[in-house]
Amino acid sequence: MYKLIILIQPEIDQEAFFEGWPKFLEHAEQMPGLERIVTAPVHAHLAGKYEPLMIHELVFESQQGLELGLASEHGVAAGKTLQQITGGAVTLLTAPHMEDSGENLRRMRDRAKPIRKGET
Repeated sequence: MYKLIILIQPEIDQEAFFEGWPKFLEHAEQMPGLERIVTAPVHAHLAGKYEPLMIHELVFESQQGLELGLASEHGVAAGKTLQQITGGAVTLLTAPHMEDSGENLRRMRDRAKPIRKGET
């Protein structure tokens, strides 16, 4: 899986942004190859220089799928809309999407526990 990560900067005109956001989503949701959308409004800034207002992710099956989706008619329209509603106050990143389940993490943790004397 591969994703486009959209970091919305806080200095945008928030009224214009939230008014235009549904138009962006309308195009983004129709991109070919799109598997999942994740939206996370940032509620607290704990550390670091960058303080995004919102993090939005578009997840595709592969890097090639992401590239095809972005180059599609709806991908181009979504990009134009995003630039319009943010005034360019946006950061775009691409990255592989790697995720693990809580069940697998617990299993790995249990395997890593040292065996105490007298235990089998």
